[in-house]
Amino acid sequence: MAQLSDMLTYLRKRKGLSQQELANTLKISRSAIGMYETGKREPDLETLEVFADFYNVDMNTLTGKAPVKEQTNKLPDNAIPVDFSHLKRIPILGRIAAGTPIYAEENIEGYTFTDLNGGAEYFALRVRGDSMNAARINDGDLVIIRRQDIVENGEIAAVMINDQDATLKRFSREGDIVTLMPQSMNPEYKPFIYNLKDTPVKILGRVVKVEFLPR
Repeated sequence: MAQLSDMLTYLRKRKGLSQQELANTLKISRSAIGMYETGKREPDLETLEVFADFYNVDMNTLTGKAPVKEQTNKLPDNAIPVDFSHLKRIPILGRIAAGTPIYAEENIEGYTFTDLNGGAEYFALRVRGDSMNAARINDGDLVIIRRQDIVENGEIAAVMINDQDATLKRFSREGDIVTLMPQSMNPEYKPFIYNLKDTPVKILGRVVKVEFLPR
C-alpha cells in the first residue's frame, strides 16, 4: 500500500510539475510540499482536500487506501508543459449563516481554481434549486463570485437577506426598495421586494462566471 508521501510525489510528477510550480499553483510553500513528499510532515485535512481536488482523486486514493487510476492518454514526447501558476485557489461556500465571517471554516465545503485575476477577491457558490435556470444557471452549477458590496442594477448577485442564507438573484435598487428577481422557467418563483428600512439586504458579490455541471 502506497504511503501518502509517495502518492503526493507520484501525482505531482504525473502532472509534470516541479515542487515550486505546484507551490505557486496551490499557494502552499515549497518547503511544506517538500516535507509532505518526504514524510517529515503530514498535511492537515483541508490541505489534503486541496490536493485531492487538484489531482482529481478521492481521499482513499490520495492516502493510499485505494489504487490510483492510471491515465489512459499518454502525452506525446514533444508535449509542452502547462503553466498552472496563473490559477488562483478559491473557496466553495455552502450555507453562509448570520454573524459568521464569509470565509469561516463552517461555510467552506471545498475549493476550486479560477484563472480570473486583476487583484479582485473571489469565492464560489454551489447553486441549489432552479430559481435562475432561465439565465442558464442550474441546480448543481458552480458560480464564481467577485466579492464586492455594490452591484449595478440588472446584475446577478449573491445577497444575504435579513441575515439569513445567501441567495442568487438579479439585483435592482430604487431608493430604499430592493428587488431580487428570479429568472426561472418555474412560474412559482416571484420577485422578492424589500424595503431597506425594514429588512437588511447585504450584497456579497457579483456573479462573473458559471461553471456548468455536465449533463
